[in-house]
Amino acid sequence: MNKTIFCGNFRSVALLDSRTLESCGYNHYKSFKCIIKIDSGNTHFVALRDTGTLECWGSNKNNQCDPVCKSFINVIDIACGWNHSLALTLDGKIECWGDNEYNQCDCVYKSFTNVIKIACGGYHSVALRNNGTIECWGDNYYNQCDQVYKTFTNICKIACGRNHSVALCNNGTIACWGSNNLNQCDKVYKKFTNVISVDCGGVHSVALLENGTIECWGYNKDNQCDPVYKTFTCVKKIACGSSHSVALRSDGTIECWGDNSRNQCDPIYKTFTSVIDIACGNFHSVALRDDGTIVCWGSNTQNQCDLL
Repeated sequence: MNKTIFCGNFRSVALLDSRTLESCGYNHYKSFKCIIKIDSGNTHFVALRDTGTLECWGSNKNNQCDPVCKSFINVIDIACGWNHSLALTLDGKIECWGDNEYNQCDCVYKSFTNVIKIACGGYHSVALRNNGTIECWGDNYYNQCDQVYKTFTNICKIACGRNHSVALCNNGTIACWGSNNLNQCDKVYKKFTNVISVDCGGVHSVALLENGTIECWGYNKDNQCDPVYKTFTCVKKIACGSSHSVALRSDGTIECWGDNSRNQCDPIYKTFTSVIDIACGNFHSVALRDDGTIVCWGSNTQNQCDLL
């Protein structure tokens, strides 16, 4: 039975109860054992074993799969940017590898301690400490690492879009920073309260509220923030693709909204029931049912929606 799912830009992966991986889509099939978590960048994957060690596969053009990653031990969390990756170790420290063109792997990260959560944008990264403060590093062209983040406190969750980031505070409010050229950091978010989860698409963000409703802000050219989301209730999980989003309800049904140019929001999703988990790639989505089966919809240009 499938245990959990993850979508990359052109791939879908199922993590089985046996803790082995099944993968379809762009690049060659790969199988590893004793995996407890997976993440994906643009053209590479990272898998975390229950032993605290890593496996990487996919493109190595920018050192995304540099063998240095095999030397990391006691890893408890992973995150991938476009062409770089992060590993969080048991002692609250961070390791980085991959492309460093925009300082994504600048050694400043080695000075961060007591880290409990990590997240990656396209070319920047964010680390959350156990005291509720955060650190950012990498590309700052769009203010992704603007020092304003140093004023944020009592943070409990973090998420990154392409060139912006979102922090969720313990009191259910939100802070955003980074690029605002497409309203990713529109101050409308300041009026949201009782938020329990956040996720980011390429240039939009979604917040899940305690009452099971959702709020969206950011770029709306492709209907990422279409007010249809205001009709959704009893939502328990959210996921974002590049320009679309998916909401999982407590009754096991799902809703999609946003860009449908590649069938990301094809009404076929309305036929899915007993869903327990969701994930989004750039232009496709995956839903995991309670019987361990998977359904995929959206772009299939690289076989990312082939049957697993």
